[in-house]
Amino acid sequence: MAKVLVLYHSVYGHIETMAYAVAEGVREAGADVVVKRVPELVPEEIARKSGYKLDQPAPIATVQELPEYDAIIFGTGTRYGNMSSQMKNFIDQTGALWASGALVGKVGSVFASSATQHGGQESTILTFHPVLLHLGFVVVGLPYAFQGQMGVDEVMGNSPYGASTIAAGDGSRKPSAVELAGARYQGKYVAQIATKLKG
Repeated sequence: MAKVLVLYHSVYGHIETMAYAVAEGVREAGADVVVKRVPELVPEEIARKSGYKLDQPAPIATVQELPEYDAIIFGTGTRYGNMSSQMKNFIDQTGALWASGALVGKVGSVFASSATQHGGQESTILTFHPVLLHLGFVVVGLPYAFQGQMGVDEVMGNSPYGASTIAAGDGSRKPSAVELAGARYQGKYVAQIATKLKG
């Protein structure tokens, strides 16, 4: 059985919601899944004033545990078309894992969120991919076999690079049914590939 980590950073809860949908998909594939988050770098007082969702139940991950998993599915909000600084800070601590090749051959995948429809979900995922390739991951996206990303009758995230959601500038829009379905599909797909590679 493949072991999958869903590792995320979420400010207002959108990526957290997507992370648990990804985990549902992993379970559908019969794999073992753990949901964890990276440490928050914003001081608690400022986070509270800014409306951060501070009651996230997922435990904090450590860099040292990453080699325990056959696949890691990363979730991050968009910061000017890139991953959040919290996620980048966590990954920047993987130098020893890079040097030893500890993550080579593992499956890596990314999902994202942004405030607006064209706020950088795709570029965030695409700029995340080179980081995974440097670490030796086998990069997996969200194939068009997931038909939910084909329509134009509603505003939605998702792309062949990975699942995504749109939060609105004030965080009022929650992940839609099709966005959550994309996240579940991605989780299941990654788990299936990780299982095949492990076998």
